[in-house]
Amino acid sequence: MKIKAIVTTTLFGLSGLLSFALAQNNTKLIESTSTSVKAAISWPEEKWQQSTPSAEGIDNEVIKTYLERMRAGYFGPLDHFMLIRHGRVVAEAQFEHDYAAIYKTLGPDVIQVGVNNADLQYNYDHPDFHPYYQQSELHTLQSATKSVTSAVLGIAVDNALIDSIDTSAMHYFKDYIFDKSDIRRAKLTIEDLLTMRSGINWQTEGGYDDPNHSTNALESSQEWIQYTLSRPMDAEPGTVFEYNDGVSVLLGKIIREATGKRIDDYAKEHLFTPIGINDFHWKITPDGEADTEGGLYLSTHDFARFGYLFLRDGQWNGMQVISSDWVKRSVAPTVTDIAPDNDQINDAYGYQWWVIKHQDGKPAIYEAKGFGGQRLVIVPHLDLLAVFNAWDIRGRHATPAVNAFIDEIIPATKTIGVMP
Repeated sequence: MKIKAIVTTTLFGLSGLLSFALAQNNTKLIESTSTSVKAAISWPEEKWQQSTPSAEGIDNEVIKTYLERMRAGYFGPLDHFMLIRHGRVVAEAQFEHDYAAIYKTLGPDVIQVGVNNADLQYNYDHPDFHPYYQQSELHTLQSATKSVTSAVLGIAVDNALIDSIDTSAMHYFKDYIFDKSDIRRAKLTIEDLLTMRSGINWQTEGGYDDPNHSTNALESSQEWIQYTLSRPMDAEPGTVFEYNDGVSVLLGKIIREATGKRIDDYAKEHLFTPIGINDFHWKITPDGEADTEGGLYLSTHDFARFGYLFLRDGQWNGMQVISSDWVKRSVAPTVTDIAPDNDQINDAYGYQWWVIKHQDGKPAIYEAKGFGGQRLVIVPHLDLLAVFNAWDIRGRHATPAVNAFIDEIIPATKTIGVMP
């Protein structure tokens, strides 16, 4: 394995940092409500600005130790890591793996992830599509795509192309034939889809190597929307959390029906271009729709742009790309506990966003999360975000790295410069 690590090492004192940042034309001052110390925030242009952990109020030694453990493989295999505070990269590590060579070593005894060999887009071992798209810098986001889909739907709501997310979701599928005898289906709202409380049955036992898994069946289908609509109901909409890739596919179709454009085209115009994302790939399903359950590819740096947009409440360098109201609703813990019947502390869930920690109805830490180790972790009260891209599909999916970030880096981050 060839390893390349990139870490910024130049140090600034606080006053030096302020004078440096204010000299740039894409910075502004923010002030914490809990301290008189002001800190400048930066906006990425073609590239992200760099700084150091200590200059941004993070313990240098904690970051150094964290990166050493990462390089040693303690967290499992990673492709790319970025840590950003106040809009500046304070640590970055990139690891190069020869996925084509790894693919050649896989024998018949290796458990297959996904079962669609007819379409290599959904062969999760094939190096042309996973984890990078056609050997480019575009990395699969897998289910972190769902958070982007939610954001695009929010823009459609902001633009009055969708009246309300409390309206019937089935209104958008009049041209499809499916069982309408279960009256629960008619009650299904767009918000129920967003919060994974659709009531639509989704078989997940056995994991992604099981051909009976509903997502495997979906991805092997020629008609994704029809497949999802044909699944039976097993709960009253809005009452039970059940993770369901199919409902995210339905959200993509709703966006197309509401805007008149497929989501990749609408997102390019209203989301990606405004925040400087110029290169992306979005898988297209056999029925001609963009794969909104897991088909988006972005570079790690651009994945960070999307997270930074949410950290800034939907505003990008003076332009409101997504309404602050939609951002707040998206990451609020609408589902306060995804598994209330067990005795564990579980994540909460918003509008296709995971809420790791929350208090008084507000998120303390939230993330976009995807299979294999795609993690965009946002800590609003510290003005901090971390990006993880990995392809550990038979392992720990970057969970050790994320847990160490939460347990070690967050406590080592001072509260100066927090946005009020």
